[in-house]
Amino acid sequence: MDYEWFTFLFRWLHVLSGVMWIGLLWYFNFVQIPSMKKIPDEQKPAISKVIAPEALFWFRWAALSTVVTGLILATMNGYILDALTLGIADGLRKSAAIGFGMWLGLIMAYNVWFVIWPNQQKALGLVEVAAADKPKAARTAMLFSRANTMLSIPMLYAMVSAQNIY
Repeated sequence: MDYEWFTFLFRWLHVLSGVMWIGLLWYFNFVQIPSMKKIPDEQKPAISKVIAPEALFWFRWAALSTVVTGLILATMNGYILDALTLGIADGLRKSAAIGFGMWLGLIMAYNVWFVIWPNQQKALGLVEVAAADKPKAARTAMLFSRANTMLSIPMLYAMVSAQNIY
């Protein structure tokens, strides 16, 4: 197999991981969270004990996979430094666009692993916390998830524009 095939493989894995990550992000913010108030209290444990932990597993690992495959792809294609410096290193708008998308993705992945997931663990009772701390943790996780949803729009635009406009 040749180098071009491996770059294609990592691009495909990057897109596949990104679809899983952003798809779940949008599911949480456009479907699950708004629907929770419509679910009878006796049925909510099915969400918090079964569906949410499973969805959060795929969500956080898809975020990591998206970042890792993206960084590998940028390295293989020789633009990682140009992108991470937002085009300052080479002066190209394409590097600035892909770099902007990369930085937004890195910020979002940080939010997933270091803010959303730790707070979801508390809110869902996966780690022991005082009952009074659960609502605060749930709200923090939700607010950072909403922020990631808003960041995903310019992130996707930057990624797609770098490949199609420049």
